[in-house]
Amino acid sequence: MNKIKAGIIGGAGYTGGEMLRILVNHPNVEIAFVNSTSNAGNLISDVHTDLIGDTDLKFTSDLPQDIDVLFLCVGHGDAKKFLAVNPINENIKIIDLSQDFRLSQNSQLSTRDFIYGLPELNRDAIKNAKNIANPGCFATCIQLGLLPLAAKGLIKNEVHINATTGSTGAGQSLSTTSHFSWRNNNLSIYKAFDHQHLNEIGESLNRLQDSALAAPSPSGRAGVGINFIPQRGAFTRGILASIYLESDLTLEEAQAIYEDYYSAHPFTHVSRKNIDLKQVVNTNKALVHIEKHGNKLFIISAIDNLLKGASGQAVQNMNLMYGLEENSGLKLKAAYF
Repeated sequence: MNKIKAGIIGGAGYTGGEMLRILVNHPNVEIAFVNSTSNAGNLISDVHTDLIGDTDLKFTSDLPQDIDVLFLCVGHGDAKKFLAVNPINENIKIIDLSQDFRLSQNSQLSTRDFIYGLPELNRDAIKNAKNIANPGCFATCIQLGLLPLAAKGLIKNEVHINATTGSTGAGQSLSTTSHFSWRNNNLSIYKAFDHQHLNEIGESLNRLQDSALAAPSPSGRAGVGINFIPQRGAFTRGILASIYLESDLTLEEAQAIYEDYYSAHPFTHVSRKNIDLKQVVNTNKALVHIEKHGNKLFIISAIDNLLKGASGQAVQNMNLMYGLEENSGLKLKAAYF
């Protein structure tokens, strides 16, 4: 097949940089342009200096329409604004990395319909989609820890989650809590019980539970109760989530449910040994580990927030949309040291 011609909006940030690092080596993709108003005319390798020798492309402020797919690597709220003032040819597929179109109530806020792009939840729909709303990083990590239970209608009690993310999760713009002198050797909690990713997590889990139980939440059954405490970690990238809930399942039953659910998904793996963050950093993998403690089912999940939690997952979605191998261009390895 001919190479997929890709354009990137917002190519100077963290997710834009990761997108470039993947696509310059993707066997089925040609990068047509990388848009950045603040860096127009500058070499990409002047901003993402590790790409010296990999590409001679320059940033542009133009928006050519002779492409197949457009990646929106922009901030929350900016994707909706961008599409409102920049009409995009209907033949161009869009993969949006912001939160603007993730919820079903927002998925039609533009002239396009967006499918929620978590392959482990919506792979068949993604294959036939024209537009994808890429999931959030916390949302990806947490959902991958809970989808198998929800698919069986087995989340019967409140879920308790503590998850820690690296500094890149806050984006490239400097803030008080992203400065090295503050973040290093430090740990802090933010948006306790009120993180924005709770909405998409709840929507996905409730949909699966409703389907399994054949009864929508509003008719006599409360939705999944989620207690989420996010933390800022003193490291650059990755998310480690610890999740627990009351469950009647034995460990063996839970492991069988999880292994069966993820058996056909190439990036999510159930480990019978405890996991750590270095196993997933710089990869598109998600690792899940399950333990049983009394009547509590304890789940640990881990991803790289910039890859499986953002740009890697966006390319995984592109692969599905174009009928490519799901892991094409994404066979990345972690440096475990």
